[in-house]
Amino acid sequence: MKPLKLGMVGGGQGAFIGGVHRIAARLDGEWELVAGALSSDPARAKASAAELGIADARAYTSFEDMAQAEAARADGIDAAAIVTPNHMHAAPAVAFLRAGIHVICDKPLAATREQADAIAKAQRETGKLFILTHNYTGYPLIRQAREMVQRGDLGDIRVVHVEYVQDWLTEAPDPDNKQADWRTDPARSGAGGCIGDIGTHAFNLASFVTGLKTESVAADLDAFVPGRRVDDNVHVMLRFAGGAKGMLWASQVAVGNENALSLRVHGTKGGIAWAQENPNVMTFTPLGEPKQILTRGGAGATDAGLRVTRTPGGHPEGYLEGFATLYSEAAALVRHVRDGTALPVGHHVPGIDDGLDGMRFISASIASSAANGVWTPLV
Repeated sequence: MKPLKLGMVGGGQGAFIGGVHRIAARLDGEWELVAGALSSDPARAKASAAELGIADARAYTSFEDMAQAEAARADGIDAAAIVTPNHMHAAPAVAFLRAGIHVICDKPLAATREQADAIAKAQRETGKLFILTHNYTGYPLIRQAREMVQRGDLGDIRVVHVEYVQDWLTEAPDPDNKQADWRTDPARSGAGGCIGDIGTHAFNLASFVTGLKTESVAADLDAFVPGRRVDDNVHVMLRFAGGAKGMLWASQVAVGNENALSLRVHGTKGGIAWAQENPNVMTFTPLGEPKQILTRGGAGATDAGLRVTRTPGGHPEGYLEGFATLYSEAAALVRHVRDGTALPVGHHVPGIDDGLDGMRFISASIASSAANGVWTPLV
């Protein structure tokens, strides 16, 4: 099948996440990068495009020009990937949606609720696809965990514990560290620092696996590094619809941790535990029985996990493949709405509603912490 045509906003020279998206997009042969507005600096935008083999005529110096020009081309892009800092998600997302082009966007949805609402309004009015790359939802064992919860293996969910802890911002970063610079600037990251950057990943993962809706939070947000203007450590208690309870810890000052995202879910019939740094192993303990060690693609693998497994068991899959699964599912969705092709069984890709839930989580947590941890609804 001929690859779909992808454009990219952001992700030029010196960027991290743009390269990840490009690898993921081409891993399964579903996308070809043909256009880009890769930097707000015109010279860097052109140089970045040349390095990536993008034709000069489709190397744009602004996303506005790119949206207008690509919409007018007979061979225009099928989707635009937005890989900019948070405060620059909304304007290009709205521009491409209103130009009739589908959007794939890095998380979180935006820097502010107002920006998020503008994206949602444009998506709903145009009917174009909006896909949010919460890449951890693409891991095979996370898909299996979700299926196990849905079919009742754990019984009724009672307790959820999720954490995402790092240590890379334990000290004030070097001024030349671009990744740290924008993530600790509330004008670009939004009012939430750690909670928006990795707290939303943890929140989304818990929601994705359990299917539970968070009703309210009680949060304690801190900025431990002197002078830091956004939070770098977050403790949140969660109340879910139906009575289940949860705990979420996110930190970027937890010395000794790199990308320690982990999830534990406990129900009336059993419990599961999974950790992102060893993503090909998950434990399942039925009540009153010995603990079972489940492996990606191994004995006990379910259809949901096997569908997004690329290599035999024992060959690790993880971060890049998780992103690639979302890009492949995005391609299936584009072809579904364009050509009427059937979606794969078990297809799931995060969208605008997941993004809005994440923004509500950020806002409620910030408000709760400001009110000394009072229980605050997600509205």
